[in-house]
Amino acid sequence: MQDIYNALTTGNITLTGSLILLLIALIAGLLGGAIGGILVGGKHMGNELAAMMGSFFGPIAAVPGAIAGLIILAFI
Repeated sequence: MQDIYNALTTGNITLTGSLILLLIALIAGLLGGAIGGILVGGKHMGNELAAMMGSFFGPIAAVPGAIAGLIILAFI
């Protein structure tokens, strides 16, 4: 576990580190989408439905952006 932490903090891009960063991006996309869904459509559709729809559509933007960022960082 210490090796993975050291690889993440020093900026070494490994397969394990990439998967951890993609998982973090997925979770951030879920949470951000749910919060955004509640703010945008909570009053009209109800908070539960808006959060569910937002958490479904949130990772659609977060995960491809994280993948593109990891590819760019791998070449730097």
